[in-house]
Amino acid sequence: MNFPFGKSSGNHGISGQVFAHWLFLLIPVLLFSACQTTEIPVTLFADGQTFTLSTTTRLPADMLEKAGVTLAANDRLLYLGSSIALEPALPDAKSYTLTIRRAVAVTIVAADGRRTIQTSAASIGQALAEAGYMVYVADRIDPPAETPISGPLTVTYQPSREIVVTVDGTQVQARGAAATVGQALAEAGIPLIGLDTSIPAESAPLPEDGEIRVVRVVEVVTLTQKTIPFNTRTELSADLEIDQQALLQGGEPGLAITRLRTRSEDGVQVSQQSESERVVRPAQDRILGIGTKIVIRTTTVDGVSIEYWRTLTLKATSYSPCRSGTADGSCMVGTSSGLPVQHGVVAMVYSWYLLFGFEHLYIPGYGEAVVGDVGGGWPPGNHYWVDLGWSESDYQPMMVENGLTVYFLTPVPADPGYILP
Repeated sequence: MNFPFGKSSGNHGISGQVFAHWLFLLIPVLLFSACQTTEIPVTLFADGQTFTLSTTTRLPADMLEKAGVTLAANDRLLYLGSSIALEPALPDAKSYTLTIRRAVAVTIVAADGRRTIQTSAASIGQALAEAGYMVYVADRIDPPAETPISGPLTVTYQPSREIVVTVDGTQVQARGAAATVGQALAEAGIPLIGLDTSIPAESAPLPEDGEIRVVRVVEVVTLTQKTIPFNTRTELSADLEIDQQALLQGGEPGLAITRLRTRSEDGVQVSQQSESERVVRPAQDRILGIGTKIVIRTTTVDGVSIEYWRTLTLKATSYSPCRSGTADGSCMVGTSSGLPVQHGVVAMVYSWYLLFGFEHLYIPGYGEAVVGDVGGGWPPGNHYWVDLGWSESDYQPMMVENGLTVYFLTPVPADPGYILP
C-alpha cells in the first residue's frame, strides 16, 4: 500500500485526511514499543542468603540496590569468580550470578610483629599478598597458604630467605625458611647423606648470607691380608738321645686380616687409618726336639776300653804355660780351676766350662782329660772347641780342624746340659 504525501489524483488514491488519521493512531504504539526493554534475571549470594531479582540495567550497583544489599569497605563482589567493581556495567548476558564475600579479621604474626587486617581474600596466601607480603612457596605459613578464609583467624608467617648451596662442585640456589642449616638443606632437596657434613654445621643456625657448603664424605674400608711368620722353638724329647735333634713339628705361617679405613672429602683423600688386626689363623711354631735320653756305651779308643754316655765333635788346638797367647807374652802360672797347665787338663769356652767343669773326657790321640780351664775358642766365637793342655816339657802341637770325637766318660753328672749354650 502506498501512502503518498501529496494529494492524489483520480478516484483510487488516499486522501491526506485519511493518512493523518492513521499516523495519529500509530504514534502511541511506536512510543510504547521504544520505551519497553527486556528484564534480565539476577541471582545474588550474600550473607548466607540467596537473592533472586530481575533488572533492566547491567550496573552491579543497581542490582545490589534493588536487592537491598550494601558493600563494606573491604568486601568484594564476584562475578564469574573474579572481583568486579560496582561500575561499569556488566557485559551482555542472559542472566547474572553475583557473590558477595564479606571481609573478616585476619591476624598475621610475623618476624616484624603482629598485625590485624580486614580481608575478603579467598585464601590465606591471597590475603598475605594483598597485605603487601611477597609470598614464596618456601615460606612457612600456618595454616597453609591454600587454606580458604571462612572466618576470623590467626596466621603465623615466616618468610623464606635465599640460600646458595655449594655441593658437588656446583652452586644451587634455593629458598628456605628453616631455622638451621640441616633443615634448610632438607627443604632445598639436598639432605646430608651418611657421613656428609656441612659448613656451617648441620645444627648451626642458618647464616645471614645464606651460604652453605656441603662436604661429601666417603669412607671406604678395605681388608688386607698379612702373613704372620712362625717362630722356631726347642723342646726336650725323651725319645731322642742326647745331642740329637729332630723336627717335631713343622712351622706354618699365620694369617691376619687388617681393616684399613680411608676417608675422602669431596673426592680428596684426607686420612687413612689402620683400625684393627684380627688373626684368622695363628702361626704354628716350628718345634725342634732336643734329646735327653742317656745311653751308656762302651768302646775301645787307642787300645783303651772306655765307658761313655756322650760324644761331641769338636775342633782342637793345644797349649802350654808359655804357649797360651797371653796379652803380655808371659807364661801361665795356673788354670781357671787351679790345676796346673799340663797333659790331661783341657780348656773350653767359658759357658762350656761352667757346664762341663771337672768333667772327665777321653780324647783320641791325647788320652783321658778333665775340663779345668777357660779358653777363647777357635776360631773366635766357636764353642765347639777344646784346647789340649801340655806342660812345657812334653808339649805336642795339635790342631784338628775337621772334627775330633770327644767322649764323655761315666758317671753321668746330675746336670748333663741337654741344651748346649
